[in-house]
Amino acid sequence: MTADTVRWGILATGGIAAAFTADLIDLPDAEVVAVASRSEASAKTFAERFGIPRAYGDWNTLARDEDIDVVYVATPHTAHRTAAGLCLAAGRNVLCEKPFTLNVREAAELVALAREHGRFLMEAMWMYCNPVVRRLKSLVDDGAIGEVRTVQADFGLAGPFPPSHRLRNPELGGGALLDLGVYPVSFAQLLLGEPSDIAARAVLSDEGVDLQTGALLSWESGALGSLHCSIVGGTATSASVTGSQGRIDIPHGFFFPDRFVLHRDGRDPEEFTADPADGPRNSLRHEAAEVMRAVRAGETESPLVPLDGTLAVMRTLDAIRDRVGVRYPGETPDGDLTAELTPA
Repeated sequence: MTADTVRWGILATGGIAAAFTADLIDLPDAEVVAVASRSEASAKTFAERFGIPRAYGDWNTLARDEDIDVVYVATPHTAHRTAAGLCLAAGRNVLCEKPFTLNVREAAELVALAREHGRFLMEAMWMYCNPVVRRLKSLVDDGAIGEVRTVQADFGLAGPFPPSHRLRNPELGGGALLDLGVYPVSFAQLLLGEPSDIAARAVLSDEGVDLQTGALLSWESGALGSLHCSIVGGTATSASVTGSQGRIDIPHGFFFPDRFVLHRDGRDPEEFTADPADGPRNSLRHEAAEVMRAVRAGETESPLVPLDGTLAVMRTLDAIRDRVGVRYPGETPDGDLTAELTPA
């Protein structure tokens, strides 16, 4: 790493890895120097597509590449613990896709590993780094709508997804909650922190994953969160935060908004819109920029996506799964894995 450039490695070659890499190479202070996949052919194809100089057919070689400052882990979330763990143990800094891991035990293991090795670690919760979301949080924190009373958020896809799809596959941590519900949960906890009580209901597939889930979170303050996710119905992906003195509405795409409306009691509505200079609303550049800022500063976690917050979200996801009866292969009833994870 130099004062001007942070060197990245990309671990995995799927759709989200491609989207992130495309945004990353547009940043003048980022350089993608290597990519790895379990398939050397896939790694080489990805490298050719994005002009990446080195392609590896295994994860270990990427993890040991000392020319890499940060590894972006974009595997399915069932492999996050293993992939990110390999990189942290080898001395790499890591940005790991959401959901951070399959369950909170795995998440805690990664956080402990990062702290043991003094490495930077962050969940790729791009919503937290979005400038419009940051502006919304700032207004809420400053009391623009008074004390928060309720948070509502939904994220649903119409599908239908066949049983063979990864979203229906228990072996890949399928279901609506971990892939989609992580956003409503993270949004609520961004504003209110970890809930004190959780209730949930779900409709499960024949494979045992949740097709749609509704959760009611509550906090000691008296605030409530009404959250919904689905892979059998396309929702508005809207969110609303109601306070004692007003309300903020995000009409669509709350996890990557281009605008929101602030309603303050006794005043006309105020619309806040994205700055065109920040790029497209679906850009992943903001989380990449935050990682690079933190790594250059010698920080081991980001104040925008703190590790304790990530652990709190994982505890909530585990609790919701416990309430609705979703468990994945290799997990005990309390969510812990029954077998030790081994490097790929």
